[in-house]
Amino acid sequence: MLNSQYRRQLADKIKDVESRTDAEVVTVLAREADSYLYISTLWAAFLALLLAPLLQFLPWWLDYEQAFTLQWILFIALAVLFRWRPLTMRLVPKKVKYWRAANLARRQFLQQELHSTEGRLGLLIFVAEAEHYVEILADRGLAEQITDENWQEIVENFIREIKRGKTGEAFVHCIERCGDLLQEAAPATAVKNELPNHLIILD
Repeated sequence: MLNSQYRRQLADKIKDVESRTDAEVVTVLAREADSYLYISTLWAAFLALLLAPLLQFLPWWLDYEQAFTLQWILFIALAVLFRWRPLTMRLVPKKVKYWRAANLARRQFLQQELHSTEGRLGLLIFVAEAEHYVEILADRGLAEQITDENWQEIVENFIREIKRGKTGEAFVHCIERCGDLLQEAAPATAVKNELPNHLIILD
């Protein structure tokens, strides 16, 4: 997650962008989109159940009660192990991670009231760090002026920088590039600031 220096820098960048456009920019950084507890637990249960047919190949005899106890021990041990975040994220399918992150992005778009700005000019820059997921959501007034290809190019560059561990720099570059597009699509006609400029962090 970003330190206070980067947060101040992002707030200044957003303020600068909004001085040149009528659009409202909100940035949200989530540590993760979901805990994925159900997936790590399912993996632990699945592997523990696989133990049963393997017991017959063991060189010593285990009765039913001993085998059942061994399965429970294995399940608990794996459930704890799979809660280690780097391992958890490897167990979760990419489609599931992106689906959960996309849902959170859309909820944030509504919760931050980007759908109710004057002229429908709200823009959300959303990042789920654990999933390496980035999405830019533009309201109707901007979507009519800026193509999805423009946003996608910015998103792809953002993701590359996140994977290199440069989330702060990625945010700065993203806001700068978005600012250029917003200035062309919706140049400033009045001084306003409907929504917060600071980075919103979801722990």
